[in-house]
Amino acid sequence: MAFIPVNKPMIGEEEKRAVLDVVSSGNLVNASYEGGPKVREFEGKVRRLVGTKHVVAVNSGTAALHSVLMALGIGPGDEVIVPSFTFLATANVVLACGAKPVFVDIKDDFNMDPAAFRKAATKKTKAVIPVHVYGYPADMDEIREAAATRSIRVVEDAAESLGATYRGKQTGNLSDAGCFSLYATKVVTSGEGGAISTDDDELADKVRLVRNHGQLHGYDSRHLGFNYRMPEMSAALASVQMDRLEGFLRARAKNAKYLDEKVAGLKGVEFTQGAEGRTHVFYLYTLRLKRSRDKVQRAMAAAGVGAAVYWPTPVHKTPLYRKLGYAGKRLAMTDYSAKHVLSIPVHPGLTPEELDRVASAFLAAVREHL
Repeated sequence: MAFIPVNKPMIGEEEKRAVLDVVSSGNLVNASYEGGPKVREFEGKVRRLVGTKHVVAVNSGTAALHSVLMALGIGPGDEVIVPSFTFLATANVVLACGAKPVFVDIKDDFNMDPAAFRKAATKKTKAVIPVHVYGYPADMDEIREAAATRSIRVVEDAAESLGATYRGKQTGNLSDAGCFSLYATKVVTSGEGGAISTDDDELADKVRLVRNHGQLHGYDSRHLGFNYRMPEMSAALASVQMDRLEGFLRARAKNAKYLDEKVAGLKGVEFTQGAEGRTHVFYLYTLRLKRSRDKVQRAMAAAGVGAAVYWPTPVHKTPLYRKLGYAGKRLAMTDYSAKHVLSIPVHPGLTPEELDRVASAFLAAVREHL
């Protein structure tokens, strides 16, 4: 039997045709402030979904985060509050701006603890980046309220959450700016890519400049920028993917419900991302195991089913951040989660038979090792 991966891109014939049409046209990249026609088409679809005035496509989720911080003027002497339970890009973009990342702990649901954010904020804090971990929205009302009292800008790391909602609003529309990823395994993919959503006209103008070397008309650079442009081929792929998003999300939700029913009542196994008022896109279906996580993971792999740990090492404990002096920081829930979380397949490409294999492999591993 074929190995079942934790996630995989869902690429069909329509995506292939869209990409080949761009290749045949010869218009692979549009090096302009506005972007090419396929880029603008994709941006329009995200804008209609998220509900913001502006969406700016870039070539990665990291580029999205970096562009926003640059547009906000984050720089040396500034502090940006981030979780450590995230992909390292969330913190790296702060360093790239010359600013200091300040790590705070998470709650039981793996998202930033608003109380920890409030406690960590100082006069130097210029921004906070809550992450919607695994596609599940963070406590945005509490975070925005705490940020407003100190005039701190809020930037959503919505990399994994395209299509998720918090109290009726889409992620990416709950802050000064939202940053999405279109990496190969994300809910919607362009291979590599990202998008920025915002209602702020000035911010949107600046991030468009940042993605195009700061140029508005030809060689007239007026703001520090880079080549963060999304190629037309990537945009064509992502545009078709946006048309399929609703179906992707239905399938993920259906698969997650099936797994919920299978794991319900298992001793030592918890699912912690189910509060009312939020829709989870199930980019990852992640459980917390009281013990023997690594043994369960290995047993599943032996049964031909992928299981992954996101993330085994909190950012502040990676070699880079240890060298920067962060290793001694105590983040209790972050450290605990890194040792106990396990993500199992929930992606829309699973057949009913494969989904049953996923559940069976997990149940067998848990019963043997827990």
